[in-house]
Amino acid sequence: MEILLQLVYSGVALGMIYAVIAFGYQLTFQTSDTLNFGQGDALMLGAMVGLTLVNFGVNYWLVIPLVIVFGLLQGALVERIGVRPAIKIKSEFGWIMSTIALGIIFKNVAENIWGRDDLRFPSPLPEVPIKLFGANIMPMEILVVGGALLMMLAVEFFNRKTIYGKAVVATFNDRDAAKLMGINTGLVITFSYALSSATAGFAGVLIAPLTLTGATMGAVLGLKAFAVAIIGGLTSGLGIIVGGIILGVAETTTGFYISTGYKDVPGLVLLLLVLAFKPAGLFGKNAIKKV
Repeated sequence: MEILLQLVYSGVALGMIYAVIAFGYQLTFQTSDTLNFGQGDALMLGAMVGLTLVNFGVNYWLVIPLVIVFGLLQGALVERIGVRPAIKIKSEFGWIMSTIALGIIFKNVAENIWGRDDLRFPSPLPEVPIKLFGANIMPMEILVVGGALLMMLAVEFFNRKTIYGKAVVATFNDRDAAKLMGINTGLVITFSYALSSATAGFAGVLIAPLTLTGATMGAVLGLKAFAVAIIGGLTSGLGIIVGGIILGVAETTTGFYISTGYKDVPGLVLLLLVLAFKPAGLFGKNAIKKV
């Protein structure tokens, strides 16, 4: 029982990282019906930039806001040069290929700057496990869960309580009507991409001390986060969190009780089942489009 509880702790921490990245997918989908398939690379860049700042002597807690600002700029760049042209010409697949291409470019740039070897990111918290209900949990895992929840709550508060956040919600509900109301929907879409990359960069700094940091770290994380977004539902914040936890716990328990070679299987099977029987996701709502 103690081992199972420990696996659940680790799975929840991992799942919350998936959820933060998946939350970025949701942000762009809600405003422009597009997805940034370079989310994993935004996470990688956040981790690598954070590691560089830490190595230069910048305090970890100061690194976090600096990486968020970097993520905002990186996401805005992706929207401006990769997504906006495709939206203007109403290209169905232009934004898909553009975001994938930019992700590959960012990965290659990272390899040339930081090299191809995985690097160790020093932990800002003690690496001595804490006993909680009979099982061990790392302080950094607690920070990951708390930080991920705090980030998502902050974005939800922004959307619900601020004027600009309400412009984001209005753009999501009806882009054409939002334009008629005087809302600069192009700027809203740019901001949604900036915010999505900022959340990914933040996730990168959170997870980096728990794993090795390298140019390839974002590929698998971005793909699994996309699976979480589909499982939970691209229109549901709660679904993103639940989907992340389900996938994270499924991976840790399968890897321990069956084999690490099969740890990805349960999540992918669930993804296939959701796509077959509930395409909008477990908590998502079917969109009704005017024709």
